[in-house]
Amino acid sequence: MTEARTKKKGRGRVRLRAFTRRLLAEWERRDWPLDGGRVLVAVSGGADSTALLLALGELLEAGRLGLKVTAAHLDHGLRGRRGGEDARWVEALARAQGFEIVVGSAAVGERARAGRDNLEQAARRARYEFLAAVARERGAGAVLAAHTLDDQAETILLRLLRGSGAEGLCGMSAERALEEGGEVVLRRPLLGWARRADTEGYCRGRGVEFRSDEMNQDERFARVRVRQRLLPLLESFNPRAVEALARAAELLREDASALERLASGLLEEAREEGRAAGDEDSTAVEEPRGAWPLRVQALNAAPLALRRRALRQWVGRGRGGLRRLTLAHLLGVERLLEGARGGRVAELPGGCRVVRRRGLLHFLRKK
Repeated sequence: MTEARTKKKGRGRVRLRAFTRRLLAEWERRDWPLDGGRVLVAVSGGADSTALLLALGELLEAGRLGLKVTAAHLDHGLRGRRGGEDARWVEALARAQGFEIVVGSAAVGERARAGRDNLEQAARRARYEFLAAVARERGAGAVLAAHTLDDQAETILLRLLRGSGAEGLCGMSAERALEEGGEVVLRRPLLGWARRADTEGYCRGRGVEFRSDEMNQDERFARVRVRQRLLPLLESFNPRAVEALARAAELLREDASALERLASGLLEEAREEGRAAGDEDSTAVEEPRGAWPLRVQALNAAPLALRRRALRQWVGRGRGGLRRLTLAHLLGVERLLEGARGGRVAELPGGCRVVRRRGLLHFLRKK
């Protein structure tokens, strides 16, 4: 925090702008810490992340927030000179606000080609890996991302078009672990209330002209087509379609959370300890801790939706995550439950497999 900000703390309550008041109300509603520690703010230079950074600065100026703030920006290497200009602009903005700033770069195009990934997914992974690394390096307990209600609606529609289940249709959560098993949390303080028009209006009210990414207008990307074509069409039926989609996601999230707890209970009920797979080469494979053998009979007695969730949890524990796991993989595991015949195998990404032997499912992975 700058010296000027420290002095202002003693001047009493400063009147906050409406956008900043709503940010503070959301922060308090979620019971996030107002004082102590450091947060890392992901800043692309667009209206949403710029508004979040400016509003945090306003809260610090007013003495309503006592956190240390570091800004972080990643140049994905996709926009050439324009990407470098954005990085310098973000750096200047953060320094003008009195914040520490960390700028990184990545070759996302090369990474996508090497991993046979699509560009959007590769960029997202690179961004979160960068943010996690900076958070650990700077000792930040939380990373703040400026996703809005509009981003939530776009995410839900994209997942609906892909045929996602309830987990996908829950959309983005306001808070989650940044990495599997990690201590740093990802928080989205604008997700439940801010529209893109709100962030743009706040920036202009502060006299800050945010950056524009031409890729956000490129309809080769599915998200851009949803934003520019599908959402306006939905709003012709319901002007508050964005809010309605977010509300539906929240209701689904509550249901999904209850089912996840029941699925965890089913895993405990089906648990079989002390029974190894038997005739696998023990020097080549292992049964991971947490992915203990499961009794087929107990799984078959459960409702399909609950059983599928339980198997998804179990496979995630064994693999250390659900990346690249599809419904087809889960259906392959489910088919092992049919009939009485053992000795069958379901192959999973990353060299993992599920084997049925003697009435049990065993999760095996390469050592």
